[in-house]
Amino acid sequence: MTSRRQWITLGLATFTRFSGAILMGTVLAVIVEARASAFAAGLVGTAYYAGLMLFSPFWGAFADITGRRRLVLIVTGIGGLLAVLPLLVADSVPVVIGSRGVYAAFLAGFAPVALTIASHHGGTAGRGRSIGLFNSARSGGFAFGYVVSGALLEYVTPVDIYWAIAAITAVSTVALVAVSDPTPTPARDVSVGELIAETRRRLFPAPSDRGHLHRNGLAWLYVAVTLRNVAVLGIMAIIAPYLISVVGVAEFTMGVLLAFNHGSQTGFMYALGIVSDRTGRKPLVVVGMAGSAVFALLAAGLTLVPPGSLRLVFGAGTFVVLGASFSAMTIGGLAFISDVSPEGRESELMGIRETARGIGGVAGPAAVGAVATLSSYEAAFAAASLLAVVATVVVARGLRETYDGETGRVVVDP
Repeated sequence: MTSRRQWITLGLATFTRFSGAILMGTVLAVIVEARASAFAAGLVGTAYYAGLMLFSPFWGAFADITGRRRLVLIVTGIGGLLAVLPLLVADSVPVVIGSRGVYAAFLAGFAPVALTIASHHGGTAGRGRSIGLFNSARSGGFAFGYVVSGALLEYVTPVDIYWAIAAITAVSTVALVAVSDPTPTPARDVSVGELIAETRRRLFPAPSDRGHLHRNGLAWLYVAVTLRNVAVLGIMAIIAPYLISVVGVAEFTMGVLLAFNHGSQTGFMYALGIVSDRTGRKPLVVVGMAGSAVFALLAAGLTLVPPGSLRLVFGAGTFVVLGASFSAMTIGGLAFISDVSPEGRESELMGIRETARGIGGVAGPAAVGAVATLSSYEAAFAAASLLAVVATVVVARGLRETYDGETGRVVVDP
């Protein structure tokens, strides 16, 4: 397969996988909020990020140990498809929350493994650009999922939407069959016992085997990602019902507004990938964390803007700020992790980042949803912005640059 065909295939799989994920999350949040409360809608997000938190390191470690990354991608795609099926039979709030969590447990295997494949295609000098291409496809999928979710909520039944999620997930899984894996493979096959022992060692490393977690302040990156995502993922878990019931927009308009986030990322991701290869990783991470705090405050202030076209423009700008900040944080952070990763452990460390996101995603939706239920959406969003400020301070002080843009060399702690 030529390199061009490889990127098209991986891009299609990525686009459709995350289209299905965001379509599912947005629709279920709106449905559950209407049937129960903002807190219940937050629990849909909590279930999703619990799945990511618990299973991302496992899938990443499994892929590194066995070298069968494409198999991991296909198996997790089939699992995600099966996770949608209960919704077609019993469309109750508990089933919705459980199905979302199981879907996430399989989706958790996609990002860390596919990112490792994408990173190896770019090599050291083109790593930022390759990660940017991958994340552009992911962001495009998110944007498409948001727009489609708004349209489907307005015109079709929930069961029809569940069939659409299943179909999109199936397309992604089929596309993965044609993806090639350029990453190194182990010299020999491992037994089931060796696989279990090595997975346990990687997920729960002994004190003497944790040095790589502190290279150039890597552990502080994980801490900051957790704090930032408590804030932003908490907000995003209930943003759809907030836009409809508080800001006062129609379902389709809600989807379009949310699409400005990931739609803008498709350009930001690629451009910032090039910037990362020229200027380094840390500046992007710091700017991304700070921009997340700004987004939270803008979201809280949406109802202060007069209704009508001005509020819609302000809303679109709010999500463009989120798109830019997320892109900067993601490109800088992923390239940073790739730079410091020991050979054969990149998927593992990518998976730990997903776990850090998952911790934020478990705590954030429930916490922000609870504050919104007890007080107001605006107060919850403003309070969340403080955590993003703390995350900014953590990376500004804790990270040490890993990449010299002038020489094209990675510089990491021994």
